[in-house]
Amino acid sequence: MMSSMSEIVKNLKTLVKKLEIVEIDEREVKIEIPCEKTLNVLSFLKGNGYSHLSILTAVDWIEENKFEIVYVLFSWENGGKFVVSTKIDRKKAKFVSVMHLWPIARFYERELHEFFGIQFEGNDDMRPLFLENWDSLPPLRKDFDPLEYSKEKFPDREYIKDVIYEAKVIRGDLNG
Repeated sequence: MMSSMSEIVKNLKTLVKKLEIVEIDEREVKIEIPCEKTLNVLSFLKGNGYSHLSILTAVDWIEENKFEIVYVLFSWENGGKFVVSTKIDRKKAKFVSVMHLWPIARFYERELHEFFGIQFEGNDDMRPLFLENWDSLPPLRKDFDPLEYSKEKFPDREYIKDVIYEAKVIRGDLNG
């Protein structure tokens, strides 16, 4: 781990008592923290040069009944990256918005709401980005059944084989 990142990790350990740190490589560190400490850690990292929110995403840990919210922060000064993650209750999928730190988070949070059903308090713009008129479970939740959804929305259709058309394609009469 780079010395500047080591110093930040050392300071984080005094800021947050329950902190799990995994060094991925010399330029990337993953930090797992309790959800109530997430904003403090993100603010601290932003104030220490990790000002670029590269991505905000989520993982569905259905067997734990948790969603893991993952923030990837990048430093343009040293090329380092912090991956900050926290877990929230899947049944009460709510977390606080980070739009006040990174305005671009508005769109990431909308996407997580759309695909996982996570609400972000402080972000009143939860309009769909991609899924117009979606009326089922969010599709990236592990309890979403794509086959059932497809059967409901696109009923099975009978396929009638057109042997004349296929013969023309095989002979080269048609460009198939």
